[in-house]
Amino acid sequence: MEGRAEEAIEEVGESSTPPRGFGIRGGGRIVANDIKNKIFTWLLENGNEEAASNPDFMDQLEAHFRRLPPSYLADVNIDRMEDVLLHQKLLAQAKDPEKRPVFHVRFMKFEDKNLNVRITEGTEDETNVAGALSARHDGIYVPTHEITFSTIDKPKLLSHLSALLSNMGLNIREAHVFSTTDGYSLDVFVVDGWHEEDTDGLHKELEGAIVRNEDPDGLYKELEAAIARNEGLWAGSSHSSAAEYMFATQPKVDAWEIDKRLLKMGEKIASGSSGDMYHGSYLGQDVAIKVLRSEHLNETEGAEFTQEVMILREVQHGNVVRFIGACRKPPQFCIVTEYMSGGSLYDFLHKHHNILELPVLLKYALDVCRGMDYLHQKKIVHRDLKTANLLMDNNHVVKVADFGVARFQNQGGDMTAETGTYRWMAPEVINHQPYNHKADIFSFAIVLWELATSKIPYDNLTPLEAALGVIQGSRPELPERTHPRLLDLMQRCWETAPAKRPSFSQVIVELEEFLKQVQETAGTSKQEIDGLEKSKK
Repeated sequence: MEGRAEEAIEEVGESSTPPRGFGIRGGGRIVANDIKNKIFTWLLENGNEEAASNPDFMDQLEAHFRRLPPSYLADVNIDRMEDVLLHQKLLAQAKDPEKRPVFHVRFMKFEDKNLNVRITEGTEDETNVAGALSARHDGIYVPTHEITFSTIDKPKLLSHLSALLSNMGLNIREAHVFSTTDGYSLDVFVVDGWHEEDTDGLHKELEGAIVRNEDPDGLYKELEAAIARNEGLWAGSSHSSAAEYMFATQPKVDAWEIDKRLLKMGEKIASGSSGDMYHGSYLGQDVAIKVLRSEHLNETEGAEFTQEVMILREVQHGNVVRFIGACRKPPQFCIVTEYMSGGSLYDFLHKHHNILELPVLLKYALDVCRGMDYLHQKKIVHRDLKTANLLMDNNHVVKVADFGVARFQNQGGDMTAETGTYRWMAPEVINHQPYNHKADIFSFAIVLWELATSKIPYDNLTPLEAALGVIQGSRPELPERTHPRLLDLMQRCWETAPAKRPSFSQVIVELEEFLKQVQETAGTSKQEIDGLEKSKK
């Protein structure tokens, strides 16, 4: 339905479902005057004051229909002709930028799915309705509502509205979509999923969802809090029920849902305690498939999976691994991303024992900084930046990967959970002190040290010993034969006080200037840098 409706809104403004009205037609054409006269007569008979007292009513009605496509006439509901006045009102309100998007919520009916009996609004014997609802406890009574939007028309508008309703847990049964001749939309959705008849509650929830949709940080903060609240419920549940609960309470990601039948699993390329990473293909392209088995889905891993999907949906940058989709259907949950054929920087440095020339080192460092700066601009803190999570494509472009423990930074700016990998972890994180995005800068300093030395940080210490040393002020030994500017940058990035560390945007400026100077001094061109990179493989 969404594909057809989207096509309708962007091309011809027709309804995405068959007409639901009475559609008086003559010689293959809708007879507009007959419909307008019927509406006017019906409104008068039902005591509508505006129709009775406004001498310009018919002219305004005619102007309303002229603004909309012919299919709108056929869509008018014979049982609720006053809807036309509602639509006129919504379109008028939508002209005010402060009020857009304008919307109206109306309860329609209860439906008993077991009996296939519909209990409609305005039933004469309301006590019988209540009795019917209470008599069968095994019945599933689904309230349906009608939500009508009006706003400035634009490409993909229906997709945005559909996603908004879907994220609220509402199921769209029908969509009637129209575009006016002067650039406005009139979109009518019939939905279920709201737990009761209460239209005020649904109106308030929808209003809040629209605000959050315009302010993603507020939405992500709320979702992060919801995940934290849900952890207590998962803790006492079986793994399978935990999975079901998690996805019942999280926003739908239908736009990114992968059909597993189209996924082809190849060789396993990595393995972890809760799942595995595979090389595979999806719709003809190479992909990496991160599989999280439901039997391993505890509260921590479940929250990480959900959060990773939420974050990957929001990022698109040349130095961040590209998200393709996710599958949330038991028994396996998976995340699909682009396949990075060059492997990780960790393997490149420590398994293949490559030593980087300075221009190549700076190029890799810049790739990391650009990806991380983009994430920080989106208010995303990675929290596990290390060479194992920095991957290369076949053109030796380095991209930031693995967002399993990444978080949207809340408005207070601080987090306290100990998260990451000890050898790369900032002291404030190890100490469970409040921290923010500057924790990623500290981790970058360790990555920069690795690029300069091709050694594992604190390789003579256990991870815990390394962590204890960091909070006591220890840092990796500064490498000899390394450019002083690089050493200075490392030391500023691993400062104990987060406020003293530079931002990634500042580091980018420094590294770009540094690389330019190195190239000019050594006469190294970009093509020669690419050649140096490829010779390392």
